Amino acid sequence: MDVLPNEEEQMVKNLAREFLEAECPPRLARDMEKDDLGYPPDLWRQMADLGWLGISLSEQYGGQGLPLTYLGLITEELGRAIAPVPFHSTMVAALTIAEAGTDQQRQDLLTRVSSGDLVLTWAFSEENPRYLPDTIRCQATEDGDSFILNGTKMFVDNFVAAEKCLVACRTAPATDNNHGISLLLVDAGSTGVSQIALTTLAKDKQSKVTFDNVRVPKANLIGDLNHGWRVAQRMLDRGTALLCAQMVGAARKDAEMGIDYAKNRVAFGRPIAGFQSIQHMCADMILWVDGGQLLTYEALWKMDQGLPAVMEVSQAKSFCNDKCEAVVRTSQVLHGGMGFMMEFDLHLWYRRVTAWSMRLGTSFEHRARIARALLDQPGQVRLGMNLEMPA
Repeated sequence: MDVLPNEEEQMVKNLAREFLEAECPPRLARDMEKDDLGYPPDLWRQMADLGWLGISLSEQYGGQGLPLTYLGLITEELGRAIAPVPFHSTMVAALTIAEAGTDQQRQDLLTRVSSGDLVLTWAFSEENPRYLPDTIRCQATEDGDSFILNGTKMFVDNFVAAEKCLVACRTAPATDNNHGISLLLVDAGSTGVSQIALTTLAKDKQSKVTFDNVRVPKANLIGDLNHGWRVAQRMLDRGTALLCAQMVGAARKDAEMGIDYAKNRVAFGRPIAGFQSIQHMCADMILWVDGGQLLTYEALWKMDQGLPAVMEVSQAKSFCNDKCEAVVRTSQVLHGGMGFMMEFDLHLWYRRVTAWSMRLGTSFEHRARIARALLDQPGQVRLGMNLEMPA
């Protein structure tokens, strides 16, 4: 495989960067931190007009049918611009519907996603934040032609902006044949749904969502009843890889800001970039970002090819967690005290990269997953987000 972008991919990347530099300045991120909705609908509509929301969705649903690597390129540039839009949450849910939904669900929902008329999100984590079927306590019981949903989900991204939420819930006890997990698409405005805004380091829109006897039509079941765990695993893997792309984009911009500052900050009669120790720091930042980028696109490429990508996803996330965080910390060191001033833009990238490093699995959890996969027989790489340490 060649993880470097080809001519067409580079053109997509360049056009995305030009658009976001013009339409998404840092002040927009600051404004949306205080906004109740958390994103500007006009910018979202422009992104839909550019084809970004359907770039990896089928053409029959208004998309372009391009590989996940193209979606990764857009996500990377959104991370670079710290664009305050519900892109990640919508794409993760939409791709899951594209994979496991019925023809009618795809036609009704994905067409609206591609046109920018539908914002989606998804909910998995509960009190126990590990990505395992045993941690799902949110319960859905059958009642005629509906399910009655009860439970609480934590850190649901952009719930305040979403019209629908894809919820992983328990519909049956686990057996030898399945985990008893199903995926239900819940209308965010349904009776019995409530949310509490969570204060996060990134100051983005994360919610604690409670479902109290929420009636969900059986027609909203995504995938097979009681057999949704493998679909959820693939959803988590795609979401993790795309989050890595977002982290890489933000970290590269942060590194460039640090290097530019080192070139112009004069101390002892010369720019601090002239000191060898500073040069080493600048070189390390670029090496770390490049490494995260290569691992991320390897994971996306393998998923595009239908190949097992568990190892690659966890390698990318554990590396990005550590090294993208190291990049933004190093850039803070280069800037000194001014980097921590709220009036200075650098902290906008620092806060987001640090927050994203804690989502969809920590470094410890993903390394444990890699270790477990390595213990499996060759060619039998374990699917999904089983993050427990091997016995």
